[in-house]
Amino acid sequence: MTKISDITSGALKTAENAAIACYDWIGKGKEKLADAAAVDAMRNSLNQMPISGRIVIGEGERDEAPMLYIGEEVGIGGLELDIALDPLEGTTICATANANSLAVIAFAHKGDLLNAPDVYMDKIAIGPNLPNDLVDLDNSPVVNLKNLAQAKKCDISDLTVMILDRTRHEELIAKSRETGARVKLIPDGDIAAAIATTDPDKTAIDIYMGTGGAPEGVLAAAALKVSNAQMLGRLIFNDNQKQIDRAKKMGITDLNQKYSINQMVKGDALFIASGVTDGSMLKGVVRNENYNIVNSLIMDSAQKTIKIINSKYLK
Repeated sequence: MTKISDITSGALKTAENAAIACYDWIGKGKEKLADAAAVDAMRNSLNQMPISGRIVIGEGERDEAPMLYIGEEVGIGGLELDIALDPLEGTTICATANANSLAVIAFAHKGDLLNAPDVYMDKIAIGPNLPNDLVDLDNSPVVNLKNLAQAKKCDISDLTVMILDRTRHEELIAKSRETGARVKLIPDGDIAAAIATTDPDKTAIDIYMGTGGAPEGVLAAAALKVSNAQMLGRLIFNDNQKQIDRAKKMGITDLNQKYSINQMVKGDALFIASGVTDGSMLKGVVRNENYNIVNSLIMDSAQKTIKIINSKYLK
């Protein structure tokens, strides 16, 4: 019987092709063209895979961009899978040649991924091997940071919090700094931010907090699932009736539910991220006249494996 792990080679190639396609647009200030190149490459690769895939998390309906749209069917036929993807996570990062731009994709069995509407999600993520229920979306930053410091047997001043640099986060940033914790602000890329918590010894990131896209939250959950990390997410509607109606049509009944990783990703998942630009966990695409080198992260919950590999594509 075909398993998700059996598609790893094709899945990896799909993410890597998207990353390579972005290379010519790094630092060029052309977000939409970079995104379009990644989308085209990812779609072409998906349509060569022996799967019956359905996109449940697409690029995001807020973006005026070429989409791999929600509901799109891909593949030549085979294992029925739900797919979550962001062909270029951090379009502005890529366009400005900054850190942590990625090509990202995740696969799960049909029906296993939360079909999250394109709204904001309040998120919190911490690393592996920590007590359950250590942090909570309803806690203040000081409570979450005190609990985390106690569990890690360190002072709050030893912790580093990663937060998206947004006006909406001004209070969160201020309250986090008041505790004495370090706050690392990032311009974009909250999938990479959540993943960074899975290896704090390498990334020096202990916790990620704040609001970002709900689709990106589901993708991050797929990555964190295999690493024994923790994450909670809650959809934010701000009384927007159009968004609420759409969420209900997608099967969401409790608008205030706090989703754990296992509620966002019910079964086994295969998550792959390929570096476009250099970042905290992955190197960006390297090109010379003979080949492209892509650095990728493969997280497979069925195999309980996390791998970082370099692939060389000869021209």
